[in-house]
Amino acid sequence: MATATKSFFAFLVISSLLLAPSLSISETTVGYHVLIVSGLSWTFYQNTCPSLEFIIRDYLMSMFVSDIGQAAGLLRLHFHDCFVQGCDASVLLDGSASGPSEQQAPPNLTLRARAFQIINELRNRIEKACGRIVSCADIVALAARDSVFLSGGPYYGVPLGRKDGLNFATINATLQNLPPPFANTSTILSMLATKNFTPTDTVALSGGHTIGLSHCTSFTSRLYPTQDPTMAQTFAKNLKVTCPRANTTNTTVMDIRSPNIFDNKYYVDLLNREGLFTSDQDLYTDSRTRGIVTSFAINQSLFFENFAIAMIKMGQLGVLTGNNGEIRANCSARNPRSKSDLASVVEELPVEEAWSEF
Repeated sequence: MATATKSFFAFLVISSLLLAPSLSISETTVGYHVLIVSGLSWTFYQNTCPSLEFIIRDYLMSMFVSDIGQAAGLLRLHFHDCFVQGCDASVLLDGSASGPSEQQAPPNLTLRARAFQIINELRNRIEKACGRIVSCADIVALAARDSVFLSGGPYYGVPLGRKDGLNFATINATLQNLPPPFANTSTILSMLATKNFTPTDTVALSGGHTIGLSHCTSFTSRLYPTQDPTMAQTFAKNLKVTCPRANTTNTTVMDIRSPNIFDNKYYVDLLNREGLFTSDQDLYTDSRTRGIVTSFAINQSLFFENFAIAMIKMGQLGVLTGNNGEIRANCSARNPRSKSDLASVVEELPVEEAWSEF
């Protein structure tokens, strides 16, 4: 069974790789009508690093054949970077004497360590081919897109030209900008509206949960001490086997129907009351988003188009361009400038543990 599954994903990523070169930038973005912020461009590295996208996709393809689970880790890394002080690769920065990094915030403690390594490995390959001209922030954005595509999802254009941030956000700022899994739809819509996302954008971005894993502690409040009535009985019973106690450290798949394939089955899960988080299932319970969930469950192409639109928008949140920011030599550290360390505010306030919904 394991061999058959591995062969299937090998076929999936190879098929995706063969298809991608035939898609032009105009074909991948036509009809999306997403405005591009000043300083970014669809063809930013066309002359300076024409092999950029091939380098990234080729490396990820070879990795996903043996471990498709890393795709979800790279996609989540992009979400957690962009939602906190913009898509500036600040989530990649290690902490310093001036304070803990974004990685130490509770929602980021479950980010895959391998995802951070992959970004630096890609950076090294790109610098060897083109020199130090591509930012870590752009690499994160492209790696997320290819993770979606090589898992079976849509291929969309990524505007490029981001610079890497000089500082990381505080732990409290990180908590305030990443929706927790126990949030209801009103909270999610309100948080994302501040970043100019529509309800359709919000539901589409939540579809990223069609791949990946979750720790039990992110949803056991729906199981213990009493079961959430919006959760299907059989689904809850099976989750209790994986998570026998509220503080269990085990993990489970986010999408029980096709956990490693980027498709619309996440929304089918919600229709069947099999959403893992409160923030997932409540999208179907709430009348404001129920119709969007249903339409995506019925029409995968509609989901793919709206997911691409939302990802292009998200990838432009708070970007640094031009003379702002830098191109890091090491994605986990700011380029050396002086004896002073990262100019980040030291976290002084206590924080409550929370896990990110995205």
